[in-house]
Amino acid sequence: MSEKILNSGEKTATRDAYGKALVKLGGENRDIVVLDADLSKSTKTADFAKVFPERFFNMGIAEQNLIGFSAGLAASGKVPFASTFAVFATGRAFEQIRNSVAYPKLNVKVAATHAGISVGEDGASHQAIEDIAVMRSLPNMTVLVPADAQETYQVIKKAAEYQGPVYIRMGRLAVPVLFDETYNFKIGQANIVRDGKDATVFAIGLMVHEAIKAAEELSSQGIEIAVVNCASIKPIDREMVIRMAKQTGAVVTAEEHTIIGGLGSAVAEILSENYPVHMARVGIKDVFGESGKPDELLVKYGLTYSEIIKAVKDVLAKKQS
Repeated sequence: MSEKILNSGEKTATRDAYGKALVKLGGENRDIVVLDADLSKSTKTADFAKVFPERFFNMGIAEQNLIGFSAGLAASGKVPFASTFAVFATGRAFEQIRNSVAYPKLNVKVAATHAGISVGEDGASHQAIEDIAVMRSLPNMTVLVPADAQETYQVIKKAAEYQGPVYIRMGRLAVPVLFDETYNFKIGQANIVRDGKDATVFAIGLMVHEAIKAAEELSSQGIEIAVVNCASIKPIDREMVIRMAKQTGAVVTAEEHTIIGGLGSAVAEILSENYPVHMARVGIKDVFGESGKPDELLVKYGLTYSEIIKAVKDVLAKKQS
């Protein structure tokens, strides 16, 4: 069954939804603690700090210490959410995440905001385009990428309930609200947001909305594509990937991330071993970003519904040849 999609025009950044989710869940679970690396206004953990100051820790510009301190809190029975920009969380603190969190399988939630090139004017040094690949490669690590505000709340809730390391990828840019309160996110489960018979687009993050727009445009041309939201990147829903490949015979992936090691790679790995079909990957083509307005960067780097349409038509041409 396809999920109900809202068309309200409302936009909210997933980082804003993260801040609100922390406050709500913090009131329900006193073991939740929040740490930040001097970016609480940007990551929105400042919302939690105002309500629960005794459970908030500003570690300063010291990301390695942020993770090490979080590991200690987790070993003491707390549920720490360690927050900073994605490029710093996965870059500066990789060794600590690997050896102090993933290896001992500690209950730390690395909640990273400002991922992808939609960070905008901060430029390549701040645009995490490889973070999914890095975190996905770690044993014991769960990787989640919410597509909108409602899914962000559910991702944070499920992450808090889950025992083990979790990496949560969120963005700076306000994105359309797609789901209502009836939406049900589960770790390890993908969700069909639109069904179709001709091809399947697996998407994450802000590219879910672009995939829906592509599906609507293609439908007007007589092409019906399925859109699947893969918010749970690791573990990924292997059964859904194989089932939709069998159903449609052609696959496209769409992500605001390098096409190396992210969603496209995860889907390709599954299909190559189980049910090979024609496939195309929409994402950042092994290049760094640059400074610019978010919407302009998304166009320049091919992260739009029009690029998804081109990719769908390409795999359909191969499928029919």
